[in-house]
Amino acid sequence: MGLPEAGFRWGVATAAYQVEGAVDEDGRGPSIWDTFSHTPGRVRDGHTGDVACDHYHRWPADIALMKDLGVGSYRFSIAWPRVQPAGIGPVNTRGLDFYDRLVDGLLAAGIAPAATLYHWDLPQPLEDAGGWMERDTAYRFAEFSYLAAERLADRVDMWITLNEPVVVTAYGYAFGVYAPGRTLMLDALPTAHHQLLAHGLAVHALRSRNARKVGLTNHYSPAWAATPEDQPAADAFDAFMNRLFTDPVLTGRYPDLLDGAPFVRPEDLSVIAAPLDFLGVNYYQPTRLATPSEGPLPFDIVDITEYPTTGMGWPIVPDAFLSLLRTLHSRYDLPPLYITENGCSYPDEIGPDGTVDDSARIDFLDAHIKAVRTAIDEGIDIRGYYAWSLLDNFEWSEGYHPRFGLVHVDYETQKRTPKKSFTWYRDLIASSRGPVGSR
Repeated sequence: MGLPEAGFRWGVATAAYQVEGAVDEDGRGPSIWDTFSHTPGRVRDGHTGDVACDHYHRWPADIALMKDLGVGSYRFSIAWPRVQPAGIGPVNTRGLDFYDRLVDGLLAAGIAPAATLYHWDLPQPLEDAGGWMERDTAYRFAEFSYLAAERLADRVDMWITLNEPVVVTAYGYAFGVYAPGRTLMLDALPTAHHQLLAHGLAVHALRSRNARKVGLTNHYSPAWAATPEDQPAADAFDAFMNRLFTDPVLTGRYPDLLDGAPFVRPEDLSVIAAPLDFLGVNYYQPTRLATPSEGPLPFDIVDITEYPTTGMGWPIVPDAFLSLLRTLHSRYDLPPLYITENGCSYPDEIGPDGTVDDSARIDFLDAHIKAVRTAIDEGIDIRGYYAWSLLDNFEWSEGYHPRFGLVHVDYETQKRTPKKSFTWYRDLIASSRGPVGSR
């Protein structure tokens, strides 16, 4: 089994709140994650993203790492509170200046910028006005998208409107384990529609500024029934996790979950279904479901115990990744796919010799990249793979405990130490046939 053909895009990914730090510099306003992480008991050990990896100041060194790695693209996110501190109103020029410098630095290093516009850092004033429960937030997001593209669309190669909107709905508004920490359960479903409407409006805004390639990134998890009798529970989970944020975009219809919902206006679905240039796929693990004995949800999640696990206890099942890609291919008339996140966390430590031996990560990445190769061989149009993540970083409610990076970060000193997986990925990219770059 060979590597993907020349032109296949190898990349790495990060997100603004997870790596940038500098939360009160150059006019940036507060985000819901600033508020959430500073609320006692919300994030493990009280960790916050105030400093994170200090990428806001250390981006030239981080670009040098990426250049050494040989990636053809860097997926980052643009912090909405840097561009519009209140989520509305005129642009904060100093905030966009940072992304100007970052984009120019990437291009000078031969690395194509791939910008995500929303990676969960809603400006706090918009949440105070109702957040994604309010339809108006979708229009505010379209304005932000226009402002970002007005400055950067001449140089950014790929635009991702939203990252994993299902996580915002489920973890942020239904279960309350992520910012903004609301526990609305099934009453959180309007946030799904308003994010999708925001996506559709943003596609129009981006294209009005001549954005090159525009897409959406979803989180996907194959739904496994615990027993044959639990198949309805697995189907319900599949509708929520895998179809709710894909069906309306690619087919113009909602699954039954939101079909006929009062907050969905007849004209909305044509906006949401604006044609995409690509679909981003984030994959980490499958999910096993059982019929609930009680509670408001139509499924219970049960442990998968027959596979090895990552440092976070997530089952490692590359065959499920391949199955997911096949399901998407058979279920939809797909645009080109990019694997926009795939990776694993382990408790990596620097050894006595100054190196980080993360062989388990190498095994994980190797097996999942082979699944991508098999999917391509079967005719699925996959154009690139982005490893999560370039750097160890702030991992949301788990703080700095999980380490997903190809590069180890000492959070006390901010020293970067490339891990063994960094060298492995660099060699993999170098051995690809032909130049690495966009296609």
